[in-house]
Amino acid sequence: MATRTATTTADDEVFDFNLNAVQAETELRPFRFLWAGKDDPNRRLTMQHMEGLDVWPLMVAADQGDASAMAGIFRVALGDDWEAFRKTPLPQFKMKALFTAYQKHCGQEPGESLASSGS
Repeated sequence: MATRTATTTADDEVFDFNLNAVQAETELRPFRFLWAGKDDPNRRLTMQHMEGLDVWPLMVAADQGDASAMAGIFRVALGDDWEAFRKTPLPQFKMKALFTAYQKHCGQEPGESLASSGS
C-alpha cells in the first residue's frame, strides 16, 4: 500500500490567481432607508452593498429556498441593524419593494441572481 504525503508549495512559487489583488468594480456604497419603529418614526437603517457581503452565510441561506435566501441577504447586509429591523412587523409588499430598491442601488436588475456581476 502506497503512503500519500501532502505536497507543500514554497511561498516563492508561481500562483495561478491572486485573490488578494481583486478589487470591487464599483463603489460599494451602503444603502440607507427609513423604516419607522415604535420608538423612532424616522429610524434610519443601513445595508452594506450587496457585492461586499460575505458569501458563506448567503450560500447557507440560499440552500433553504428563495425566501430564506432573501432573509439571509437582509440579515448579512443589515448586520447590527438586523434585530432592530425585525422588531417592526413587515408586510410582504414592503419587503419586495425594499429588496427591489436595494438591488437597483447595487446595480442589479430585479430578479437577477446574487452571483451575477450586474455589469
